[in-house]
Amino acid sequence: MRKAIIIYTTFPNMESAKDIVKSLLEKNLIGCANLREHKAMYVWKGQIEEEDEVGAILKTTNDRWEMVKEFINKMHPYETPAILKIDVGDANKGFLDWIFDVVK
Repeated sequence: MRKAIIIYTTFPNMESAKDIVKSLLEKNLIGCANLREHKAMYVWKGQIEEEDEVGAILKTTNDRWEMVKEFINKMHPYETPAILKIDVGDANKGFLDWIFDVVK
C-alpha cells in the first residue's frame, strides 16, 4: 500500500535547494517542496557553527524514499547532508489522491 511521506533536508543556499528540488520535480520523485531560509547552529568537527541555510520539506511517497535519498546524497553540496524521512500517519483524501497521482 502506498503511503505519503515527508522528507526534510537542508541546503547552504536557495540556489542549490531550487536546483535539486527542480530536478526531483522533473523526475516526478516528489510532488512539491516548501523552502524556507533560516539560521542553523550545529557542531561540525568539534566546533559550534552558525550559518544561513535553506530547509526543504519534500512531499512524496514511501516507495520513492530510496530514490529521493540517493539522488539528494549524490547531488548535495554538503559532505554530510541530513536527509530525514517522516512518515505521514494520516492526511486528507484530496492531498493523498494528488500525491499518488503526481509521484510516479
